[in-house]
Amino acid sequence: MSPNRLIHEKSPYLLQHAHNPVDWQAWNDEAFAGAASENKPIFLSIGYATCHWCHVMEKESFEDEEAARFLNDTFVCIKVDREERPDIDAVYMAACHLLNGSGGWPLTIFMTPDKKPFFAATYLPKRSRFGRAGLIELCERVKTLWVQEPHKIDATASGVTDSLGKAFEFAPAEAPGIRLLDRAYDDIAFSFDGRHGGFEPAPKFPTPHRLLFLLRCYDRTAEPRALEMVTRTLTAMRLGGIWDHLGSGLHRYSTDGRWLLPHFEKMLYDQALTALACLEASQVAPAPLLAQTAGEIFTYVLRDMTSPEGAFFSAEDADSEGVEGKFYVWSLAEFRQALGPAEAAFWEPIFNLKSEGNYHDEAGGRPTGANILHLTRPFSRWAQELGLPDAELHRRWENARTRLFDVRQARVHPLKDDKILTDWNGLMIAALAQGARVLGRGAYAEAAGNAAQFILDTLRGADGRLFHRFREGERAVPGQAGDYAFLIFGLLHLYRSTFNVTWAEQAADLQAVMLKELWDEADGGFFLAGPQNRELPVRPKEIYDGAVPSANSVALLNLLWLSRLTGDPRWAETADRLVRAFAGTIDRQPSAFTFFLCGLDFALRPGQDIVIAGDGRSPDAERLLAALNLAFTPNQVTQLKSGDNASQLARFAGYTDGLQLVQGRTAAHLCVGSACKESVTDVQGMIDRILGKK
Repeated sequence: MSPNRLIHEKSPYLLQHAHNPVDWQAWNDEAFAGAASENKPIFLSIGYATCHWCHVMEKESFEDEEAARFLNDTFVCIKVDREERPDIDAVYMAACHLLNGSGGWPLTIFMTPDKKPFFAATYLPKRSRFGRAGLIELCERVKTLWVQEPHKIDATASGVTDSLGKAFEFAPAEAPGIRLLDRAYDDIAFSFDGRHGGFEPAPKFPTPHRLLFLLRCYDRTAEPRALEMVTRTLTAMRLGGIWDHLGSGLHRYSTDGRWLLPHFEKMLYDQALTALACLEASQVAPAPLLAQTAGEIFTYVLRDMTSPEGAFFSAEDADSEGVEGKFYVWSLAEFRQALGPAEAAFWEPIFNLKSEGNYHDEAGGRPTGANILHLTRPFSRWAQELGLPDAELHRRWENARTRLFDVRQARVHPLKDDKILTDWNGLMIAALAQGARVLGRGAYAEAAGNAAQFILDTLRGADGRLFHRFREGERAVPGQAGDYAFLIFGLLHLYRSTFNVTWAEQAADLQAVMLKELWDEADGGFFLAGPQNRELPVRPKEIYDGAVPSANSVALLNLLWLSRLTGDPRWAETADRLVRAFAGTIDRQPSAFTFFLCGLDFALRPGQDIVIAGDGRSPDAERLLAALNLAFTPNQVTQLKSGDNASQLARFAGYTDGLQLVQGRTAAHLCVGSACKESVTDVQGMIDRILGKK
């Protein structure tokens, strides 16, 4: 079959559809001009390369000659990768929610040639069944209406488009206080699943930014339940089937309430945010399993998700050989063949393997014969029951795990979406940089630095503006709010881990570009896409913290962090405007904006500003930094002034110019809130004062 016009694209998702009989086009002016000249509506299909239900709809309809004939006859058909164009996805997902009250992917939109939507759905079967409209019947209905009653379509399209603008309007209010954080905590605590961990019923998503917020609640209030919700949720995910026990890394979400049956794709952003949550939790309450989980996530990302240039790929699919999860699950016979009967018999009860399989088919409830490796209790408890030292059980598992992993490697692998996205790379840069600090692994900071340098060298233009996507030597799509916010976030974490002032300078430069390109002067906050992008019926702006935090939420924390680092109040003034722009909306349901509330916590609580003056390689400085790195101090801002960086640091943070360096001495200059304390040169005294022990 000859390819359609998607064959010239770089997106792995679009290329998956390049040989469909549907005459797909990419989103471009030519496609819309063609629809207008042919007087046809647009069939817009939005998805992503690792989306299971996108694959289902493709196989059922887009690869089907009959369905393709109806689509080609009725519509001009356009495919969009939501990960390449989050702005397009945001607008038409809002339309789907307006029309249906819910959304998801694949996202199916019927719209006029001038981009006004009049119908929205997610997955559609080829023909109608069980009350769900079928694609072919919808094509027939639309064609009739388009020709015979176009005024009905125009009226619906105009009404939806008028309402779309309101979907991106937010209620301003005065900046809220601590009480808003308490209300969000109460809502989250009410929804907590005390038996299995996590929040709300199935499906359960990791949403690690909710855990980051709870850790700040614990730091502020010392409420034990706040910490319990975090550690129980992270532990349950680590033990459950949502965790890949052989190759490490987290699957996208659990379809059930006990974290057993995952939706098997792996997303880069989940790895980054979950690692951050594990690292912070391990700082609050030393938990070897959580620190180990973060390290194993990094092992997976650096092994399987890192490009030759050092940047990070986007995702791995759930499906292989047309079956979701086939790469990951085991029949009992396969497991025994890989390990041998005796060793398999040892591990079968630990990882809950059964001859009939350990989960049931979602549709029919029948045993599948397949097993998802998962634990119902940690190795430490198994070691006690078996009368083995912990170290011996871990050593034995590592031998078995390696053998199983090697067998699995010979299977047909799921698709790897190898595009490089600036925003998701920013999150992984932040996680690795934090991992370098907390776990004491300099290699993580090196990996984060390599990725950051690649993004800055390759995905930033001569004018300082970012690009969103890189693949096969091509950078494309103007940078959007998430690209700036998440990369700045990563660079600030990288600065805190290395004290290389260049990373902080780059963060400040990008923040200035973000303000120039994306700031809403009229109402405050950041638009999703730049002013040059006039191709959508509305200009989207987002604040909801969903699978990933919103760009505005991350930007709030970045602005406050930059203000504290530089001593420049203009960053804080912008942060205050940002808070006021969304405060009324957030007040209605604060628990839906937990990363934003992390930034608000940073703004409302007195924080420590520390400048360590001296040789960063001296024993005193290393001892002090090691203590700071192991402590959970989310509102602390730390800088290191040495003879090597003093002049560069003074240009970035002018207030440091007056802090003297004394040969052979290390001093800590500490300010709390708006009041500076005396400088301390005794190392233990510095540690006690900074960590609040004195």
